[in-house]
Amino acid sequence: MVNMEIVLPLIIVGVIGIIAGVGLSLASKYLGIKKDEKLEKIEAALPGANCGGCGYSGCNGYAEAIFKGEAEPNLCSVGGSKTAAELSEILGVTVTATEKKAFVFCSGGENAEKLFAYTGITGCAAANDFYGGYLACEYGCLGLGDCVNACEQKAISIKDGVAVVDGDLCTGCGSCVKKCPKGVIRIAEGEIKTMVHCNNKTKGAVAMKVCKTSCIGCTKCAKVCDANAITISDFLASVDPLKCTGCGKCKEVCPRKCIF
Repeated sequence: MVNMEIVLPLIIVGVIGIIAGVGLSLASKYLGIKKDEKLEKIEAALPGANCGGCGYSGCNGYAEAIFKGEAEPNLCSVGGSKTAAELSEILGVTVTATEKKAFVFCSGGENAEKLFAYTGITGCAAANDFYGGYLACEYGCLGLGDCVNACEQKAISIKDGVAVVDGDLCTGCGSCVKKCPKGVIRIAEGEIKTMVHCNNKTKGAVAMKVCKTSCIGCTKCAKVCDANAITISDFLASVDPLKCTGCGKCKEVCPRKCIF
């Protein structure tokens, strides 16, 4: 025999639940704040990587900024030219995507002198916390793969003890930059024709002792550059990509073979 003292309360609670559910559904449909259609289109055009490479917390934050006119619509490095074209159509403006790529300013690795054999926790951050790492060059890539683990595009690998970026896979999101404790990885915009693969800022005599491919600030590259694209600061050469013509003269005269 059915005990109505138990069944009746269950039926009442069930009915109340159904009524409440229907009420909330209707309220959400008719009383909820509708999102602007253009904002929805902007969000849909973004890749949803939420990498932060655009300077915002994620794709939704960046979409909001674009919608409000607070951000340029060509900052998405993951989406690249495709996303820029879609946003251009949505906004009714001309948008040109600026290509961003990560570059490793170090060619040390096996060429760098070691202070000791490191056998601690595998990782650049951990090694760096132990007296700045095991390299004689305090500015060099430790090659233990924190950047590799951070890259969702699988664009970074470790070769001969130093990080190498695959330009075809890199989207310039900047995740690797944030993870590198030595600051040897940086994001460059536009076409890069020539680059000094070194981060050492010590005098030439010291730099020569710690790495076979370190820049020693000898100024030979700067002297042969007809475009005046090379400057020496803190005993380290750097190339201005806007001035560089890619002639290759600097590479030919570099005694350390650190210009590519």
